[in-house]
Amino acid sequence: MLLKINGGRTIGGTHAVSGNKNAVLPMIAAALLTPEPVTLENVPDIADVASMLEAARTFGAKVVRDTAAGTVTLTAAHIKTARIAAELASKIRTSFLFAGPLLARTGRASLPPPGGDAIGHRRLDTHFAGFKALGAKAVAGRKALRFAGELKGARILLDEASVTATENILMASVLARGRTTIYNAASEPHVVDLARMLVAMGARISGAGTNLITVEGVESLGGCTARVGCDYIEAGSYIAAAAVTGGELTLTGIDPEPFAVMAGAFARFGVGWSIDSRERTLKYTPKKHRKMRYDLGDAIPSVADGPWPAFPSDLMSILIVLATQTRGTCLFFEKMFESRLYFVDYLRQMGAKIVQCDPHRVVVTGPSQLYGGAFSSPDIRAGIALVIAALAAKGQSTIRNAEVIDRGYVAVENELGALGASIERTR
Repeated sequence: MLLKINGGRTIGGTHAVSGNKNAVLPMIAAALLTPEPVTLENVPDIADVASMLEAARTFGAKVVRDTAAGTVTLTAAHIKTARIAAELASKIRTSFLFAGPLLARTGRASLPPPGGDAIGHRRLDTHFAGFKALGAKAVAGRKALRFAGELKGARILLDEASVTATENILMASVLARGRTTIYNAASEPHVVDLARMLVAMGARISGAGTNLITVEGVESLGGCTARVGCDYIEAGSYIAAAAVTGGELTLTGIDPEPFAVMAGAFARFGVGWSIDSRERTLKYTPKKHRKMRYDLGDAIPSVADGPWPAFPSDLMSILIVLATQTRGTCLFFEKMFESRLYFVDYLRQMGAKIVQCDPHRVVVTGPSQLYGGAFSSPDIRAGIALVIAALAAKGQSTIRNAEVIDRGYVAVENELGALGASIERTR
């Protein structure tokens, strides 16, 4: 799949932000915790959602989806299997999020090693340690990861604030006997979305959004209707696209809270916005001459990612492109994934002034005139970053492997096209 982009056009207008990819996927998995119907609202029409729904069907869930309305209803009256095919698991890393619900509901789970983006090593050890603490036996084979046992509440200290491990252990613990405390828990907005859904199903959870989550196990859960929060990563991507092309942008359907975390890093590059919390809208108005905001003493600034509420890793690639179009120099420190920054080779080919210090750090000096070229999308976030760079570039760019971008973004050729981009999808 190819995206052909003619650069040099202003991106602006109004864009409705999609539901959060990172929230909806664990919420789909959580529907297996009850035999009653669970309805999710504001579900984005992306490839990763389709893969998770396919996996849910494999386990026995009935799925009714209204793409136009953005709703999905899952009914897992009977779990017919606790296994999943390797081919399906390889499509998406979050297939492993079914381990917690299956273990809680059936007392067992068998899943192949998950797939996902090749952005670096992502451990499963924290999941294993959590399940073992809850009383499950765990066996890690080359072809399957197996868990079995009756779950009991436990005190669990995560060795890293892993989002997916927090979600998996949280889902496993809601039906465990007794109290579970999860220390060093991830506090991202999508973890909070999952916890709210579980509470609506009848779970007893406190502390979601902090690094200490407490769960009082219940005997069973019921159905519910839950809304997926806004995808603030998508929102940040579209803000960057407007900024590098000089456009004015209004985003609708936002949740204000995540933007407080993002605001400081974007402000480094002269990008700010105003939010109307009542109307749930964000407005970005461009500056004519954006420049880097340096540290005290005119020191070169740095942007580093980390667990929430640090700057999210999923926006690092996008911010690097923004830096190429901002006057000044900045160091980017990608602490979490050792392969995420390799895509900057493509930006250098386009004319960006970037020095890669090591797998985790790059120095960017801008602004640079970018020129179109032919590239391949290595992962979701690098893919959309290349799209944004192509929008700012002179000439035409071709981005291969565009289906990777579809895993996290809704039909970018349509959404960006509606905002003024010259972008076409071909096979």
